Amino acid sequence: MILADTTIWIDHFRTRRVEMRRLLQSRGIAIHPFVVAELALGSLQDRARALTWLDFLPRAPVAQVGEVRAMIAERSLYSRGIGLIDAHLVASCLMDRSTRLWTRDERLRNVAESLGIAADLP
Repeated sequence: MILADTTIWIDHFRTRRVEMRRLLQSRGIAIHPFVVAELALGSLQDRARALTWLDFLPRAPVAQVGEVRAMIAERSLYSRGIGLIDAHLVASCLMDRSTRLWTRDERLRNVAESLGIAADLP
């Protein structure tokens, strides 16, 4: 399963990339509620339909804030340039080791690679 971050979804909504369409058709993309919330803050075409559609995708596990804080300390993720939502996405992938994180954010990708959870996608 692939957990796509907000950068991937923004690209998809703008350009409808082939790889993302393939993964969506095979139900290989998971969604995180924080990514949906970030997208809801932006400009979406056919907003209500897009957000409802996202809600029907397979869900990544969601960590509690205390679990994320413990992960940050245990894995030395502080001072690496990622934010709280990024840390939540990392935690989701660590909770379900079959899930890989797909991002275009360089700092988040570096963290995901160091933890062995980066998706090898363009």
